[in-house]
Amino acid sequence: MINKNPIGLFDSGIGGTSIWKEIHQLLPSEDTIYLADSKNAPYGQKSKEEIIELSCKNTEFLLDQNCKLIVVACNTATTNAIKELRAKYNVPFIGIEPAIKPAALHSKTQKIGILATKGTLNSELFYKNVEQYQDIQIIEQIGFGLVELIEGGKIDSAEMHELLLKYLNPMVQANIDYLVLGCSHYPYLIPQIKKIIPKKITIIDSGEAVARQTKKVLEEVVGMNENTHLSKNLFYTNTNPEVLKEILENKYPIIAQDF
Repeated sequence: MINKNPIGLFDSGIGGTSIWKEIHQLLPSEDTIYLADSKNAPYGQKSKEEIIELSCKNTEFLLDQNCKLIVVACNTATTNAIKELRAKYNVPFIGIEPAIKPAALHSKTQKIGILATKGTLNSELFYKNVEQYQDIQIIEQIGFGLVELIEGGKIDSAEMHELLLKYLNPMVQANIDYLVLGCSHYPYLIPQIKKIIPKKITIIDSGEAVARQTKKVLEEVVGMNENTHLSKNLFYTNTNPEVLKEILENKYPIIAQDF
């Protein structure tokens, strides 16, 4: 089945581009439209009602662009709003959740760390996932301030290093062997994180799994784009586009507009 409409993705800013990159790598012939709602970042500090409202607004923007499938490239929006989105809109949604399962199944020390936003860690969906692993000690840490620094283009700043030291050292001391990144912004911090934690700790994020699930839904439900030419990839942001440009290495068109 051929379907030439684009894949839509949204996040509370630039972080979901880490998911977009995995999808684009796996599905290079698919057109994509990415929505960075940086004006309202971070979602992790907002109420469930606010997150649902913003997620609906983002979804409607992408549906107006004829997107055939929507990737909620934000852990907080997935864990707080995807149930409501699926009930309200007649389009397949792919969500992103902290990859607790592979960490829990492979942990030798029976201790894993999760770095995520407050909105994700306090969500009902996250609680249900964690409940399945009673034998594993899960050390949760809210990444206060990390998204704001990433959105501000301060990934390699001294301030970022200080915060990561504060958040990660207790996990290292607790003898974790897996660190789960529960926010799509956080993969951009992996080089910084690797300077702090021992090599024996495995870092896991959800990007590859989301890309594989996207491909599966396209193949089985929606239809693939059989492009033989280069795909079109459009990026929208409602704040200064400079940080997004840098993350994307100036390779793709960025449209800055209020939405």
